[in-house]
Amino acid sequence: MQTDNPFLDALAKIVTDAAGAAHGARTEFEAFVKQRLEKLIADMDFVPREEFEAVKAMAARARSENERLEARLAALERRGAQKKNRIPVKPRRTRKL
Repeated sequence: MQTDNPFLDALAKIVTDAAGAAHGARTEFEAFVKQRLEKLIADMDFVPREEFEAVKAMAARARSENERLEARLAALERRGAQKKNRIPVKPRRTRKL
């Protein structure tokens, strides 16, 4: 809508320019925040999801291997204790010829 009033035309132009400037400022601000967040995340030294999952699987395998070895060690210790508790048999003497 166009009017013959120069004051209203100037006011409309100022409001339109202000809206454009606000949109430009918003776009610039969003780009700045995005850039800062990307830098912050890069500085935090995060790992990719794939690498995290690989290390998690390695830890699970190591944990199960550790449990298996603990059970094996306990069995060996029980066998050793049983051998200690046996009555030793004296070795037979052999005659020298």
